Amino acid sequence: MFLATAIALAVVGHQYQNILAQRGVAVPGAIGHLVAPLSRSPSAAGSVNSALVRADPPKAAMSNYENLCLTQGCVKAAAQIIENMDPTTNPCSDFYQFACGQWIQRQSIPDDKSSITQFSIIQDELDAKLRVIVEKPVNPKKDQPHVVNLKNLYQSCVNTSTLDRLGEEPLLKVLRELGGWPVVEGANWKGNSSFNWLQTIIAFRKLGYSHDIIFDLSVIPDFRNNTKHLIDLDQATLGLPDRTYLLKGMSDSVVKAYFKLMTEAASLLGAKNTDQTRKELEDALHFETMLANYSLPREERRNISALYNKMPLSELKKFSPTINWDLYFNSLLVDHIDDDEMINVGVPNFIAQVAKLLQTVDKRTLANYMMWRVVLQSYATLGKAWRDQLHNFNSVLTGKTRENPRWEQCMTSLTGSLGLSLSNLYVKNFFHEDSKDHALSMVKYITNEFLNIIKEVDWMDSATRLRAKNKAEAIVPYIGYPSELMNDTLLSDHYTNVSMKSDEYFKNVMQLRRWSTDYSFGQLRKPHIKGEWKKHAQVAVVNAFYNSLENCIEFPAGILQGAFFSKDRPNYLNFGAIGFVIGHEITHGFDDRGRQFDKDGNNKNWWEHETDEKFKGRAQCIIHQYGNYTVPEINMPVNGINTQGENIADNGGIKEAFRAYRQWVKDNGPEGSLPGLNYTADQLFWISAANVWCGKYRPEVMRLRTISGSHSPAPYRVIGPMSNTIEFAEQFNCPIGSPMNPKHKCTVW
Repeated sequence: MFLATAIALAVVGHQYQNILAQRGVAVPGAIGHLVAPLSRSPSAAGSVNSALVRADPPKAAMSNYENLCLTQGCVKAAAQIIENMDPTTNPCSDFYQFACGQWIQRQSIPDDKSSITQFSIIQDELDAKLRVIVEKPVNPKKDQPHVVNLKNLYQSCVNTSTLDRLGEEPLLKVLRELGGWPVVEGANWKGNSSFNWLQTIIAFRKLGYSHDIIFDLSVIPDFRNNTKHLIDLDQATLGLPDRTYLLKGMSDSVVKAYFKLMTEAASLLGAKNTDQTRKELEDALHFETMLANYSLPREERRNISALYNKMPLSELKKFSPTINWDLYFNSLLVDHIDDDEMINVGVPNFIAQVAKLLQTVDKRTLANYMMWRVVLQSYATLGKAWRDQLHNFNSVLTGKTRENPRWEQCMTSLTGSLGLSLSNLYVKNFFHEDSKDHALSMVKYITNEFLNIIKEVDWMDSATRLRAKNKAEAIVPYIGYPSELMNDTLLSDHYTNVSMKSDEYFKNVMQLRRWSTDYSFGQLRKPHIKGEWKKHAQVAVVNAFYNSLENCIEFPAGILQGAFFSKDRPNYLNFGAIGFVIGHEITHGFDDRGRQFDKDGNNKNWWEHETDEKFKGRAQCIIHQYGNYTVPEINMPVNGINTQGENIADNGGIKEAFRAYRQWVKDNGPEGSLPGLNYTADQLFWISAANVWCGKYRPEVMRLRTISGSHSPAPYRVIGPMSNTIEFAEQFNCPIGSPMNPKHKCTVW
């Protein structure tokens, strides 16, 4: 967990997704939250020729007033498109600027935001609606127990007067229980000979702090037998979003801000000797940098098989004998294990290197680092001085100049901790049921087109083609919400051991962390059930997902609105927007990571060698194409390796959605055009698809996402896929060799 999201807590559905994402499993099709759009002005428009290509469109583009759609939904959609577009830009030069130019110019990022996007606009509206409900006083006679918990947690979070009154006292109490933070205790610290890192990790777990700062322990579905769960031991989480920062050291502005945060925290807690404080915390930071150095970089975690190293506990003991693994596992887990228990060791070299490091590192340095990580997790639950420090750091990391309103922070906390209850309220009060059927119909059309593409590609052998077909046909869609989410009794039972108090935010957070870890670890002896409703019930979010282990796609209730979907507008807009997203998620099952799983969700090589090599060659074309894109505001290249999965999904998804719309028209007939827009339905499909990615980001957060994200910046999520798609060039009459119709195109699916 990194600092920018320190307020968020793990929860069943998202914890499951986050754990798998850390292990490289293609769970987060997560199309929205890791997007990094570029800021472009109209002057950035290309100049293939000064006349707009749309001035000579296909004949069908000419307005036919008898075929205009003049419903309220159509008029509204037309107005939004017109407001977004930059008509001075040649669509064959820069389609992102053409579709989004005026939107970008018109937007001003609020001081308390690092970006503004179509995703964030809808999420903000969704949160504002839910805020009205959770701020209503608890009604003991009407509110279900899970709703009472939700409201109490929210009240404890927004009650900053209580947080300010308590200040750092709750944290000091915890640190005292843990033996104190050496840098604060000074010569009075008594752990020089007695401090034990393992006993301290065990204490973290019991108190409700993360236990993953030396090694990351989780219970996950077995990648190769996903009917069962498995203990997974992986490299540690770090205090910063990516190891890259730490490896740059103090020359990096984010690392400087991070170190400043450490020293200021020690000062707030009473550290006296400034020189000594700095020296000790430099040593602690150096220890974290060593952990980062031993960690496997993101680029090397894309090979799932490389992260699957299953061995019995007895072998792990031989592999790293200096660690008391019996004590480690049987103190942290819910169930007892013995030498025969199978453990998946994700990065064996990390375990070996850190085991050696723990033998040599100074106890005071190790304790300083571990207690710092306790402090790091506590900021959002403390008084104003602490929250101000957190904001100062986040300003460097994300560019925000003002702290988010407290109610927004608290809504984020609810989403991350009691998200099922929040989703229950959202669906009950705001979701339109008919959206589910409409979206499901689109899923069927788009899946069929992906199946057709599998038939048509000329680089697959017949055996691999059949397996791909079987996998695509086996994909399970989850749309809107599971029916169980509406069962208040089920929800209250799920949260039986959770009891939130309206004036104890610090304790509430600790309790929720303990409960969440207990729940996750408690799955070890239970079967992994595909489609279990709790894993698909976090629906008050504007995002979408693909899960390799279940071979399923998920489109939560929160995304079926706004720029993505409306039943009151033409389907060419819906297929361009949510259809693009649907195709994207389907294609994730066949990107560089998703393809490592079979139709049943097991990590299995189902590719014949020759076809496997051809896929890699096509993926390399995508890697090279996107790796040559530069984010101009920060002068950094896109990471073509880390973004390849999302880029493959974007390229396949837009093609599938367009073909699906064409088939829908064959089945249902053409739709009316939009008033004030001299474009064909097909052209409006592409414009709608581009509008999804209209966004504006601060340079700081663009750097963050370029370093640690798996998605390309927004302009390239438009330019990349569309410039690779022949149908796009045909619809806009783009000459061969123009930026949006290059001679050489990259195609996987």
